[in-house]
Amino acid sequence: MILRRGRFHELVRRQLDLFESETELLAEAAAADAAWSDANADESEELYGDYQLVVDAIGEQLYDLRETYAAPLDSDTADEYRRAFDQAAHKRFGRHAAFLREES
Repeated sequence: MILRRGRFHELVRRQLDLFESETELLAEAAAADAAWSDANADESEELYGDYQLVVDAIGEQLYDLRETYAAPLDSDTADEYRRAFDQAAHKRFGRHAAFLREES
């Protein structure tokens, strides 16, 4: 069985590679996740809020990246690109890309 990759596969992969190499937010998210996970009950709620702010910032940056590229495309092509981007971002960044589901 041959798996067919969509026409945006390589473009999206490169965009996400660049995003990952240029952002410090992913490292911040990992540190914030560890901080709230290891915190005592008194501190965990506030630290989780800090973590969620970083996750939201990652999602917003991914959304901006996606929409910047999609904006000049015709409607059908933009939808195809968004689907490819969202799928790849969710696969690669998991819950850090949840913002894309909310804004799709």
